[in-house]
Amino acid sequence: QVQLVESGGGLVQAGGSLTLSCAGSGRTFSNYAMGWFRQAPGKEREFVAAISRNGGRTDITDFVKGRFTISRDVAKNTVYLRMNSLRLEDTAVYYCAADSTRTWSVSRTAGAYDYWGQGTQVTVSS
Repeated sequence: QVQLVESGGGLVQAGGSLTLSCAGSGRTFSNYAMGWFRQAPGKEREFVAAISRNGGRTDITDFVKGRFTISRDVAKNTVYLRMNSLRLEDTAVYYCAADSTRTWSVSRTAGAYDYWGQGTQVTVSS
């Protein structure tokens, strides 16, 4: 089992940047593919980005591609989401999640992830 704690959210002006962190507990953090999802008020949770166990494969959804980057530091048991050129529509609660099943690939489906963090709020203002 792994516990996930997100941090780094906050209030930022449009065009600004934030880096979200997701710290995982337990020795087997490197056995999980990791994903970031977000949920805006009144909307369903949606996939943002994912990274494979060894970091060799990443997937970024089209509406943030070129602006967001996902990475992981295995030694620090941490996954990052670097967000640049933030837009008003990026406002949401951002969640990280761990997938114990996939070895080399990643999934965009929330149901594929076994463990979730509590979320961190990102608010983009004009």
